Amino acid sequence: MNQVPAILLNNGTSMPRLGYGVWQIPDGEAEHAVGTALEAGYRSIDTASVYGNEVGTGKAIAASGLPREEVFVTTKLWNGRDRTWRRPEVLGAFEESLERLGLDHVDLYLIHWPRPMRDDFLYIWEAFEELAQSGRARAVGVSNFRPQDLERLAGHSSLVPAVNQIELHPLLPQGELRALHARLGIATEAWSPLGQGQGLLTLPVVAEIAERYGRTPAQVVLRWHLQLGNVAIPKSVTPSRIRENLDVFGFELDEADVAALEALGSGPAGRRIGPDPASFDY
Repeated sequence: MNQVPAILLNNGTSMPRLGYGVWQIPDGEAEHAVGTALEAGYRSIDTASVYGNEVGTGKAIAASGLPREEVFVTTKLWNGRDRTWRRPEVLGAFEESLERLGLDHVDLYLIHWPRPMRDDFLYIWEAFEELAQSGRARAVGVSNFRPQDLERLAGHSSLVPAVNQIELHPLLPQGELRALHARLGIATEAWSPLGQGQGLLTLPVVAEIAERYGRTPAQVVLRWHLQLGNVAIPKSVTPSRIRENLDVFGFELDEADVAALEALGSGPAGRRIGPDPASFDY
């Protein structure tokens, strides 16, 4: 089994540097997919309320027979427009996620989107502070927050997010955010670390680097994330690829190759695949 290195979050919680994401996996398939990942050696599972697969994810964790303390579980608050987000609503949503997962705590709880046009994430964070203090969320953080969102949060709370989970891959290397995270003590976690397969893995520079190392393009990109200090959560439902994505600890990219991959996202904004946090509302 691969021994995945861990990162120490700013509150002392240990988090695996490589995890398994379950975005777009239907609940009926999640139990098998997560079970396969856990059997392969993953010990960090990333889900969210809006994914609709917390039940299947929880069943897989229970069926694995692994001690609870060996599996790092992340879920997220879906702070959609169907509710007014204040303390009671946040705490209620958290309880609903725990019930679906079949757990008495999660290891990381994230605000899914900043929604700056709604102007409510400061109220949400107050409830997250309470969850962190109770220990029912071992660590709390955010997802898709921009530099100005993080700065605003820092001006209103002494609790620094443990993690900011953002779209990050060589086509969108997010250098400004990564530098701010380093300054504030926030771990950078990459969603869609492989660019959702939308052209990144077939680019000539990626293919050439992979050939030189005798690795697949996906392994090269995941290795790039690890060497930058990112946490990555690749997603696949194919057992061979689930295992392949974990087998990234037996080689190291040289500095020139790390730079060549990061240069793929050169330009003022890089190439964003997912929604823009500045305007995403739902």
